[in-house]
Amino acid sequence: MSADGRTSVATAFAVATLGIATFSGMDALMKHLAIAIGTYNALLWRTLAGAIFGGIAYFALGNRWPSREAMRVHLIRGILSVFMALTFFWGLARVPLAQGVALAFVAPLIALYLAAVILKERIERRAIYASLLGLAGVAVILAGQAEADLGPEALKGSIAILCSACLYAWNIILMRQQALVARPVEIAFFMSTLMSAGFLLAGPWLAEIPPRAEWPAVAGAAVLAFTSLMLLSWAYARAQAQHLAPVEYTAFIWASLFGFLIFHEPVRPLTLAGAAMIVGACLIAARRRPAPVADVEAQI
Repeated sequence: MSADGRTSVATAFAVATLGIATFSGMDALMKHLAIAIGTYNALLWRTLAGAIFGGIAYFALGNRWPSREAMRVHLIRGILSVFMALTFFWGLARVPLAQGVALAFVAPLIALYLAAVILKERIERRAIYASLLGLAGVAVILAGQAEADLGPEALKGSIAILCSACLYAWNIILMRQQALVARPVEIAFFMSTLMSAGFLLAGPWLAEIPPRAEWPAVAGAAVLAFTSLMLLSWAYARAQAQHLAPVEYTAFIWASLFGFLIFHEPVRPLTLAGAAMIVGACLIAARRRPAPVADVEAQI
């Protein structure tokens, strides 16, 4: 804590880093579950468990039913997240963990263009150059995949993750809108509940009760997902996004570590190079030009 009692940026950054590490651990568990019981059942049972945990926290804190505006955003994001999660974890079961996470980093770049369409934001020339650098990074990662001869399934997995990144880019826009009308516990509860409802639509044909040996992994993935959201929400409420944005890219470090320790996946040089290009592109795009003096004076 700082001298005036406020949380320091360093503390918020540390908590956010822990949140990303927790989320990466969830990714590793979900990769295991997607391989063991299939992507659909892994997501169905994780979101159901998450809805139970979230419901306990939501109602124990005495929260009221959300407003109509909040429910509309919850519903849109919940439906989107069903398809986003299916494509991501289906792909993640077919590619190395670090590679999958690196490919998903292109989402913020795609979000720049969606923000221009949906939020009418102006795209700066720097952002356009950054998106081209990010695209080049994706090409480098795919070239490394071809060089390693991981097979056609890995290529399909990479394409699925890129499709998920496109959906996640829209999700980023929705998160901004959602944060204005709902608290973190409410978001966590309704996201898990609505995603569960979406997955249950295919339940009569696809749902299977997981083997008892996988129940701890299902519960663990749900707890890690909920904990990660709480940690990140706490951190972002106490420090500016510009200070915490770089922490998102520590996910590649955790993914590389978990991929090596759990799945014995080596991190290939071209994956490292491509990830560095994508992260660099995102950081370039996130930089803002200082406002002209005249503009600053006009705001005072």
